Amino acid sequence: MGNADDPVARAHRVAACVDRILKARSLPACPVEQPTKFELVINQKTAKALGLTIPQSVLLQATQVIE
Repeated sequence: MGNADDPVARAHRVAACVDRILKARSLPACPVEQPTKFELVINQKTAKALGLTIPQSVLLQATQVIE
């Protein structure tokens, strides 16, 4: 039903599973999906306020760094 990261496609899959559950069909008909994308967002301002130092190696892996 489309790209796994597409919110509309994801909503359609969720609705289909909810429909199956409400109609008392077996749960194995609803697939368990693994995440395909992970995001790491680091808020430097909050880290500094908490007295945390984020290593450069972690900052380089971040999807987004908020200054």
